Amino acid sequence: MLGPDELPRPLRLDGRRAIVTGATRGIGRAIAATLLSAGASVAVGGRSRETVERACAELEATGGRAVPLIADLGDPGAVAPAFEEAIARLGGVHVLVNNAGLARDNLLLRMTQEEWDEVLRVNLGGAFSATRAVLRPMLKQRAGSIVNISSLAGVAGNAGQSNYAASKAGLIGFSKAIAKELGPRNIRVNVIAPGFIATGMLDDLAEAAQTEYTRAIPLGRFGTPQEVADMALFLASDLARYVTGQVFHVDGGLGSR
Repeated sequence: MLGPDELPRPLRLDGRRAIVTGATRGIGRAIAATLLSAGASVAVGGRSRETVERACAELEATGGRAVPLIADLGDPGAVAPAFEEAIARLGGVHVLVNNAGLARDNLLLRMTQEEWDEVLRVNLGGAFSATRAVLRPMLKQRAGSIVNISSLAGVAGNAGQSNYAASKAGLIGFSKAIAKELGPRNIRVNVIAPGFIATGMLDDLAEAAQTEYTRAIPLGRFGTPQEVADMALFLASDLARYVTGQVFHVDGGLGSR
């Protein structure tokens, strides 16, 4: 990650306010830190007050302003009040990154209704609720950037992940639809579809499986959270001012096979 003084001016986010859901670890944490380093004030989203406040303190220690946003995105009624409070504390919102998500993997024959419903409710329903919560201020200022974190599974599918793949594919369709809806008000909506990224979610993979997956990636390695965060910064910045309704694959070329 480049230091604040090394970023080209169009990548700077000075004076802007951003919300990142699922920002206490992994990809979300890297995105929050990157936007903060680019000059934005950032609301750090998560379900646990203790975890969110600890993440805010650690991010602020590196410079910049981070405020907590505590909400269970699977509970639609809790989202709007939490976002209103965070937006008030930030003093506005210019960027939303819908990163929060979960997986409940199972073969379709064994998948329970609860596993299906929970993943769709959080991964897709949570993005819907969060996006609605930022729309009024973005529409009023006639500017905004929404970045939705999908997955290669949402593009190509993945055995044992029908619920997760459906939620991430739905996020792509949702993004393309609202990009058309919101474009006339200068609100851009784009998608990042990461492939295999070295986060805690990969720790459960056996070494042999990791080796097999790595061989399938043209660049020959797993990606890093920072590499996804760099794309999110680009899409949030003025360098992407004429980019909307697009899906960006950060997967080392895996999706091209």
